[in-house]
Amino acid sequence: MTSLASPRQSFDIGRLARAVAPSLPLIVFLAMFVYLGIASPSFLEPSTFALILKQSIPTTIVSLGLATVVMAGGDDVVSGGIDLSIPAAAVLAAAVVADLVTNHAWFIGPALLIGLLTAVACGLVNAFLVVLVGMTPLLATFASATAFVGIGKVVTASRRINVTDPLVVWLRDGVIAGVPVGVIAACVISAVFYFVLHRTRWGLNLQAVGGNRDAAEISGLSPAKFIATAFVIAGLAAGIGSIFVLARGSGWAPGTEENMMMEMVLATFLGAAFSPRRIVTLWGAVLGAVLVSALSVGFGSVGIDIFWTGCIKGGLILVVVASSALSRKVNI
Repeated sequence: MTSLASPRQSFDIGRLARAVAPSLPLIVFLAMFVYLGIASPSFLEPSTFALILKQSIPTTIVSLGLATVVMAGGDDVVSGGIDLSIPAAAVLAAAVVADLVTNHAWFIGPALLIGLLTAVACGLVNAFLVVLVGMTPLLATFASATAFVGIGKVVTASRRINVTDPLVVWLRDGVIAGVPVGVIAACVISAVFYFVLHRTRWGLNLQAVGGNRDAAEISGLSPAKFIATAFVIAGLAAGIGSIFVLARGSGWAPGTEENMMMEMVLATFLGAAFSPRRIVTLWGAVLGAVLVSALSVGFGSVGIDIFWTGCIKGGLILVVVASSALSRKVNI
C-alpha cells in the first residue's frame, strides 16, 4: 500500500513545487504589504507612494546595471552574470564628487564627470578580472567591491561629507508638473537602458549571449566582448547612480553601499518573478526596486528596527534565490 502511494505523493509534491516556486517571492511580498497596509494606514497614502518612488531611485539605477550584467552572462548567480560591486562603485563615485565639491570647491559639472569616470574605471576592473583573468564573477566583484569601499574611505577619511550644491538639492526636492525630478530622471534613464538592450542589434546580441553562450559563439558572436561591455555599462550605471546617492543622503556617508547592495540583489532577482520566462529583465528590476523601497518605508512606518529590516531583506534574498533554483530544478 505504501509503495503505491509514494509515487503519487511524489508527483503531487512535484506538481505543487512547480506551481508555487515561481510565485513564492510574490506571495511573500504580497503578505508583507497586506500586513503593512493594516498595521500602518498611512502606508497606503499617495504621499507615502511619492516617498517610496524617491527613495527607490538609487536602487533602481544600480539594479539596471546588475540586470545588464545578468542578461549578458546568464542568470546563474554562481557561474553566470553577477556584479556585487555596483553599489560600492556608486558610493566611491559619490565620495569622489562630494570630496571635490565640498572640500576642494570644484564646480559640480567637472566633479560629476570625474565621479562618472571613476565608476566606469571600476567596471573596467571587473571586466579585466572576469574576462581576461578568468575569475568567477561572484568572487571577482565581491573582492573588487571591498577594494572600492576601502578607496572611498581613504578619499573621505571615512567621515560624512555634506553636499549642498543646487543641482543635488534640485534632484532631491525639485518637482516638475507635480512629479519629483529624480523620479522623472530615473524613468528617462530606464527608458534609455531599455532602448539600448531591447531595440538595438547590439542589445539583442548581448541577450543572445546570456541566453545561450555556446550557441551565440557558434553564430559568430564574441561572448567575452559582450560580457566585458556589460561590466562597463554596470560601472556607468554606478556613476549615474552616484548623483542620486548624494541627493538622497544630502551628501556622502560611510556604509551606504551595504544596504544598497542588499536591495539591488533583492530587487533584480525579485523582478524575475514578474517575467513569464522567470528571467531577469530591466523592467522587472525597476519594479523590484520600487517594491523593496516600499518595504523599507513600510517597515519604518510601523517602527520596525533598522537591524531587523536588514535581517528580513536578507531572508527575502534567500527566498528569491531559492525560488529561482527550485523553479529551475523542477523544470529539468
